[in-house]
Amino acid sequence: MITAPPTLVTDRLILRPQQASDYEACVAMWNDEAVVRHIGGATRPAQDVWFNLARSRGMWPLIGYGYWIAVEKGSQRFVGEVGFSDFKRGMNPDLSAWPEAGWAFNRDSWGKGYASEAVGAIHDWLDENRPGPSNCIIDADNIASRRVAEKSGYDFWCEALYRDNPVNVYRREGVTAT
Repeated sequence: MITAPPTLVTDRLILRPQQASDYEACVAMWNDEAVVRHIGGATRPAQDVWFNLARSRGMWPLIGYGYWIAVEKGSQRFVGEVGFSDFKRGMNPDLSAWPEAGWAFNRDSWGKGYASEAVGAIHDWLDENRPGPSNCIIDADNIASRRVAEKSGYDFWCEALYRDNPVNVYRREGVTAT
């Protein structure tokens, strides 16, 4: 099992393990109302952002996958978070059998293709290291995230309720183990 996040490099991005120094940039992103509009709809208290940062890094030794911090290759400027999780959501369908993809990018990085580039890279990693299906949940009004998901091979699977709110569940079959 993979117990530490590898560093992934794309044409324009570096996807690296979370560091304590990412905290302020993460707080800024999760407190931008435009960013959270389709991700729960509410900004996050700084303590919750810290817990999320630690939890995302801590999934690696527990389940063999987790999240990365995305930074621009040249400037090292924070652009977002991307990765896989098992949040034990208790939804129907139960998503815990497969990695659940997720991503959030700061507003300054929107419209540059960074999300598609990063999400494509993590799925290349997933296909090589943990072949099989994955899922993601996307708010019905989040057209940009739906497009990112579709570019990475996700198809609409079903509508579900999460915390009494409707979400669309997307599924990606991925590669099969040989």
